Amino acid sequence: MKLSFSTLGCPEWDVSTVISRAVEYGFQGIEFRGVGDQLDVTRLPEFTSKSRETIRRLNDAGLSVACFSSSAFVSHADKADEQKEIEEIKRYAELADRFETPFIRVFGGEIGGRYWDQAVHEATERVTRMVEQIRHFNVRLVIETHDDWMDCRHFRQLMETVNSPQVGILWDVNHPLMFIKEDPIMTWQQIGEWIFHTHWKDSRVNPASKHGFDPCLMGKGMVPHRKIYQLLKAGGYNGYLSLEWEKRWHPEIAGPEIAFPQYVDYMNQLMQK
Repeated sequence: MKLSFSTLGCPEWDVSTVISRAVEYGFQGIEFRGVGDQLDVTRLPEFTSKSRETIRRLNDAGLSVACFSSSAFVSHADKADEQKEIEEIKRYAELADRFETPFIRVFGGEIGGRYWDQAVHEATERVTRMVEQIRHFNVRLVIETHDDWMDCRHFRQLMETVNSPQVGILWDVNHPLMFIKEDPIMTWQQIGEWIFHTHWKDSRVNPASKHGFDPCLMGKGMVPHRKIYQLLKAGGYNGYLSLEWEKRWHPEIAGPEIAFPQYVDYMNQLMQK
């Protein structure tokens, strides 16, 4: 398994700094989720008119783009933005092909007042439309365990209904555990065969916070990282362990200069043991 980080954790860094710090801290990959003020990197020159230069710099640094993280959803209470998001997936598919990136992250989203069978049916229709945009490229959509889509039973139903080799799951190891108290063993048993990418973080309980817990540095919270790593290893997972340090959304937490090297040290020790 290899280590990467999401650029969600370093919103003030430009692409040059992202690459140089990745090398300095000992990462093997980068997951792009915005650069500077722009969340959609398909709009940036470093990934359009100057993409060849960016690819060259990544190759020279020995780095891969582990994933491009879109803002698209497979489920929406409001369908107004569906076509816009389908077009976003098309742009990311072309970008992933250019950068030889295996995955495009999409969110689960909200189901509103729908029953789950209806939500799965509608999500399947939307995912099928997204797959049409990527079917000519060597890339997969990975749907994150996020929003209303965290219960592994709902995810299993969706994966079995979609039934496409170009669709998988991004396991955010924090969310199902902290939001709905789902045991990681159950998560892996139910949907492990579809898990192609992972997000790592830690958090500790805080009843006064919005979600009932706060982000914290690795090993300072309640997420059983060793248990999760052992599940992945035993299950034959060989993808990225990608740090999602949400500095963009939580400006009060430690900067990437602290969180990123701490993550590498923590994970290397965990994997060696």
